[in-house]
This record gives sequence, structure tokens and C-alpha cells, in this order.
Amino acid sequence: MANELEKLLEKSRSVRMTKDDKEAQRRSFAFGNANIENERVTRAMVDAAAKGIASNDRK
Repeated sequence: MANELEKLLEKSRSVRMTKDDKEAQRRSFAFGNANIENERVTRAMVDAAAKGIASNDRK
């Protein structure tokens, strides 16, 4: 098990996330945390909020 983990860690050091990858991970994190506090929060709600924030940033 430890050897497999070491291999995965080594492989992860060379991974470069794209802008889209980072955004997907950010939304997933936001959903996971919000959903813990309120089970009625959906991924669609997080996506809508993220789109709203992004459109405000462009103004």
C-alpha cells in the first residue's frame, strides 16, 4: 500500500492542471462544503453561483 501511494505521489508531482481542471475542482470543493452544511444545496446551484461570480468579475 505504501509503495502504491509513493508511486501516485510521484506521478502527481508532474501533473499540471488546466484552468478548466482548476475550476472544476474549485466547484467540487464548494459543493462538498456547502452540502455538508445544507443538504438542499445542489451542484447546479454551485454552478449558477460560480457563473454569476465569473460574469461579475468580467465587468
